[in-house]
Amino acid sequence: QVQLAESGGGLVQAGGSLRLSCAASGRTFNSLVMAWFRQAPGKEREFVTAIKWSGGSAYYADSVTGRFTISRDNAKNAVYLQMNNLKPEDTAVYYCAADWEDPTRTGVPRSGYAYWGQGAQVTVSS
Repeated sequence: QVQLAESGGGLVQAGGSLRLSCAASGRTFNSLVMAWFRQAPGKEREFVTAIKWSGGSAYYADSVTGRFTISRDNAKNAVYLQMNNLKPEDTAVYYCAADWEDPTRTGVPRSGYAYWGQGAQVTVSS
């Protein structure tokens, strides 16, 4: 079992920045893919970004490329989402997610993650 807990959500004006944190616990994480998803009211949950604990490139949804950055701190078992130039359409509940890495694939999955946090609300005002 892997437990995930998000923090750092809140209210920010358009153009502002916010950083979300995801604390992971339960077992070793060096074989995990860590991801962020978001779900706006009335919409499906969508992939935002992901990175492997073991390193390598990060992957981003087109809607956040150039504005959001995912990072990790292995010593703290934490993953972060730095969100810059926020837009009202970024308003959503943001979820941290994790799944076991497939060593044979170069990318990351964009669905089907096994472990989920409870979510952090991010609201961007116009």
